[in-house]
Amino acid sequence: MNDEVADTEQQKDEDVGKEDLELDQENVEQDDVSNEDFDSEDFDKEKGELARARDVLPSMIHLLPVASRPFFPGQAVPLLMDSEYWLQTMKAVGETEHKILGVVLVGSNTSEEARSADFKPVGTACRVHRVHSEEGKLQVLVECLQRFRIERFVSRKRPFSARVDYMPEPVPEPEDQIKAYAMAVINTIKELLPLNPLYVEELRMFLDRFGPDDPSHLADFAASLTTSTKVQLQEVLEAVPLMKRMEKVLVLLNNELELAKAQHSIRQSVEERMQKQQREFFLKEQLKVIQKELGIAKDDRTAETDKFKDRLKKLTLTEESQKRVDEEMDKLAMLETGSPEYSVTRNYLDWITLLPWGLHSKDKLDLKRARRVLDRDHYGLDDVKNRILEFLAVGIHKSEIAGSIILLVGPPGVGKTSIGRSIADALGRRFYRFSVGGIRDEAEIKGHRRTYIGAMPGKFLQAIKDAGTANPVIMLDEIDKIGASYHGDPASSLLEVLDPEQNVDFLDHYLDLRFDLSKVLFVCTANQTDSIPGPLLDRMEVIQLSGYIAEEKLAIAKKYLLPRQIDRAGLPKDTVKLKTKALRSLIEGYARDAGVRRLEKQLGKIVRKVAVKMLEGAETPLEVDSETLKDYLGSPVFRDERKLSGPGVVTGLAWTAMGGATLSIEAVRTHEFARGFKLTGQLGDVMKESADIAYGYIVSHAREFGTDPSFFEKAFIHLHVPAGATPKDGPSAGITMASALLSLARNKPVRRIAMTGELTLTGEVFPIGGVREKLIAARRAGFKEILLPEDNRGEFDEVPEHVKKGFKVHFVSRFEDVAALLFAAKAS
Repeated sequence: MNDEVADTEQQKDEDVGKEDLELDQENVEQDDVSNEDFDSEDFDKEKGELARARDVLPSMIHLLPVASRPFFPGQAVPLLMDSEYWLQTMKAVGETEHKILGVVLVGSNTSEEARSADFKPVGTACRVHRVHSEEGKLQVLVECLQRFRIERFVSRKRPFSARVDYMPEPVPEPEDQIKAYAMAVINTIKELLPLNPLYVEELRMFLDRFGPDDPSHLADFAASLTTSTKVQLQEVLEAVPLMKRMEKVLVLLNNELELAKAQHSIRQSVEERMQKQQREFFLKEQLKVIQKELGIAKDDRTAETDKFKDRLKKLTLTEESQKRVDEEMDKLAMLETGSPEYSVTRNYLDWITLLPWGLHSKDKLDLKRARRVLDRDHYGLDDVKNRILEFLAVGIHKSEIAGSIILLVGPPGVGKTSIGRSIADALGRRFYRFSVGGIRDEAEIKGHRRTYIGAMPGKFLQAIKDAGTANPVIMLDEIDKIGASYHGDPASSLLEVLDPEQNVDFLDHYLDLRFDLSKVLFVCTANQTDSIPGPLLDRMEVIQLSGYIAEEKLAIAKKYLLPRQIDRAGLPKDTVKLKTKALRSLIEGYARDAGVRRLEKQLGKIVRKVAVKMLEGAETPLEVDSETLKDYLGSPVFRDERKLSGPGVVTGLAWTAMGGATLSIEAVRTHEFARGFKLTGQLGDVMKESADIAYGYIVSHAREFGTDPSFFEKAFIHLHVPAGATPKDGPSAGITMASALLSLARNKPVRRIAMTGELTLTGEVFPIGGVREKLIAARRAGFKEILLPEDNRGEFDEVPEHVKKGFKVHFVSRFEDVAALLFAAKAS
């Protein structure tokens, strides 16, 4: 085709495309297509018979919408349609002499929903060859003849009909460029043939009707082979110029080729994998048969024995252990595999060979690294870190860390367990933790004897096996909560495990062999030492962990807790912003305990609520201040401690397993009917004795302290410690009770001062424990002035400076010193 012809046809396409497809109301009715429209074309009487009427394409035809993909000239296509919708259309086509039907792609999802506005401008004229109706469906075979463009609709309702303008296939001149495109299309189809056998049959049908030298039909055929979208195929159908059409078809063919290659590669990979598995299965079965025929197949006993021998090659057993292993291996060789004794012996050998005999990990003896690890994982706790570094420094000088047991004592949530992990990390050792709280059977510690069914080693050998080395860091959590029962005393069993002089030859009941535990570093944790047996406590190096003050909690929350909760929730960083004031309110109102576990839970609650708000469309970052804190956490759990005052009311300082606390003590004279002394507040035996001593001391020295001795002669005095539901006991409330009785007798309130100390009958003030915790409790309650026993001055000096800051402390050695400070207008 020369350039003039191409330009003329392209201009014609553009002109027709610009026409408005309007309803032709000048000729026939909507539901009737007259044959008069194609009389002049079918037959010319004056000129003679030029062609059969059925061979000439009419200008007005019925239209059939298709929603899946367009049809191309040169195809023979079977159609399956619903007779309810298209029976009238097919009847109308059947009544015509030419039997021509226009098949047009529509933009709707189904052909039944199509309207005239959904029709694409270009379709394909098809001759209907066969129509078969069965079970409400029409089976129609059509032969696609030529492209056409819709000029205007005659009927916009079913059956659709329109006047059309045909677009003859261009007859190209033998140009090199067209030949090159045709060859490219043919070569691409050749590459597709091996990848999909269906293309072979379609190519054969094409070659029966057309030749490879027909580029127009070749392009249409190539487009029909692809699985391209209906929009892409419609673009090919509308592209009448041959070069333009072949360019589009070549792009679609290359895409189809890439897709077919990918599918072929996937299918080939799956087939290869299946063939490999099948091949391996058959080879293994054949190997079993061959081994059985040659008598070289291993039975279960031989396989187990070889496995144990392979493990023993990597271990260094003691002479005693090696002898026992040899005996058990000989026994295993003689036993029947089905006997119960065989499984017992096999399990025993399995345990022996799994233990790391002679396998030790190399310690990282670097003090700077240890300090860096401790500072990375924990904020504050400088005294604890220093004690641990001192312990490690001694081990560095000895070139080994062994022979000591560390006991970390402190309230819940202060970081005892995490410190144990940090110690293991600093040394480069494996870490294993198990809780001994609630263990009541000594077999949990030293194992069961092999005479029992289901016998197994104790917790320590299980820890050694899991750690894989003979020198891990083993943490015994909650050692103060270990129990005892008729099965034995587990705490006594721990003596052999934790004693550096005995655990060199630790004997487990199940193993019944000596195993060296001296290289293990044991780290124990406890909330208090009162319930730990004395002999066991004596073997440990005790490190006290006190609670955190508000400033420390504030720093820990910002540096560790809040970022960790945001990360666990999967939220981006800086999603939640907690103002310092809000964080202080959270600490004082919701997390006032000594540790930070409750604080982390409250922060997690805030982060979860923020996650919900983000999904509801809230903008980030979300700021939480002290005013909105209640919306996230509800009402505060802790209230400010009520400042009790008046004659007979004195505030003491107490230590509990949860940290320090303030303890108000009240004394009143209830009546004068009879002399007496009554105690309430669920007090323990120690506190009852302290109250009796305080009462006796104040009564016997009433005149010395400026009170009327007759006050106690007839007075019935009631001494009460509030919060009666909470058990209270401990030798630190003596001077507080005596001060309350003195204040009552003098009918004069004491100054705002907190105190702690034990009192004797002679007026001596004895020392107490938990100085740091009590200072933290005093700070939380707002006290600025404190009384401490003189014997606690050294312990007070060791308290970190930031804890002591802002306190005025009076050290007293006798109750006379206490009395002199109670009622003074201004402390000296």
